[in-house]
Amino acid sequence: MHSALFLIEFGAIILGLGLLGRLAGRFRFSPIPLYLLAGLAFGTGGLLPMGASEEFVAIGAEIGVILLLLMLGLEYTATDLVSNLKTQYPAGLVDFTLNAVPGAVAALLMGWGPVAAVVLAGVTWISSSGVIAKVMGDLGRLGNRETPVILSVLVLEDLAMAVYLPIVTALLAGVGLAAGSLTLAIALGVAGTVLFVAVRYGRLISRFVSSDDPEKLLLVVLGLTLLVAGIAQQLQVSAAVGAFLVGIALSGEVAEGTHTLLSPLRDLFAAVFFVFFGLHTDPASIPPVLLPALALALVTAGTKIATGYWAAKRAGVGVKGRWRAGGTLVARGEFSIVIAGLAVTAGIEPALGPLATAYVLILVVIGPLTARYTEPLAGWFRGRRAVDTPLLSAVPSPARSPEAVAEPTPDQDPAGRP
Repeated sequence: MHSALFLIEFGAIILGLGLLGRLAGRFRFSPIPLYLLAGLAFGTGGLLPMGASEEFVAIGAEIGVILLLLMLGLEYTATDLVSNLKTQYPAGLVDFTLNAVPGAVAALLMGWGPVAAVVLAGVTWISSSGVIAKVMGDLGRLGNRETPVILSVLVLEDLAMAVYLPIVTALLAGVGLAAGSLTLAIALGVAGTVLFVAVRYGRLISRFVSSDDPEKLLLVVLGLTLLVAGIAQQLQVSAAVGAFLVGIALSGEVAEGTHTLLSPLRDLFAAVFFVFFGLHTDPASIPPVLLPALALALVTAGTKIATGYWAAKRAGVGVKGRWRAGGTLVARGEFSIVIAGLAVTAGIEPALGPLATAYVLILVVIGPLTARYTEPLAGWFRGRRAVDTPLLSAVPSPARSPEAVAEPTPDQDPAGRP
């Protein structure tokens, strides 16, 4: 009976997610907010709480995080990451300063303490690579000149996650300064070693993993990823970082084949992860934090636009491309929920989960809109200023005579026309 109830519940979850994803696709927006709302509806304090499938959903959610980071690592080669780190690190520093600081300050103002401040800083800092990639594809901007700038900022954020997640994990575990420093040193050492090995011996690793049989390739890569993620978590480094490093180490045809094979699994378990986060958030806890979440969303939407504008300007992109870069980076999503989920599991601050949920819901909806309309709105304002300026300059100055005003300039004909 318990098995039958589990199948019914889990089957209903998967079916519901499929229908929600289809609905989101019809209106061409990210399904993440619908997945979160589904979790809120059927979780703690929701319309119909689910109990039989909760344990399996929790395991599926953890696998979802691992696959998200693995697939993200597959998008980049170690050489690309090192090159981006050398050339674009100023943009990463600006991104961190403008977007992590507001989250930390907000947590401190609400009296949540330094650990929650570090967590909320990560929630407001990291953009959603998945949502942004989909938006750029939908808008046909993958070949635009500002696109490499956007990707560079996202890559730097992903690299920063390899350092940030171990720090957060150590803080949430309540370890001392010495143990926390050791954890960070291990994380940096592992990340540096993997990057070095991937640069020098990436082809050998890919050749070892490679297989013409899709089944064998799937089993080897998935098993290796879960194994490394488990070892990383045992070392207090973070399973997500371990999965990300495995993705970086694979390249070439292996990376392409793995991406094709694991994309459906990634989509399935990532959706389960968002539902799981919603299941553990009481809907009644969201209204009290809705105004702070909205204020934080508006502030950090502005700071992300400023980040993209500055980074694109530094790369020599035109004004229109600068605004497009800024508007595209606004969306937050999977990483913000991953970071908040660590804090919720550790029981650091009860209101942090609801705030992060509301924050992501707001920005995952606003993000595609800012990507589409930031540049046209900026152009409209520039046009208004250009129209207003000649009108002001046409007003006669008290120091000039009417005859001087009426006298044609060298750029005008005798009738006074340009």
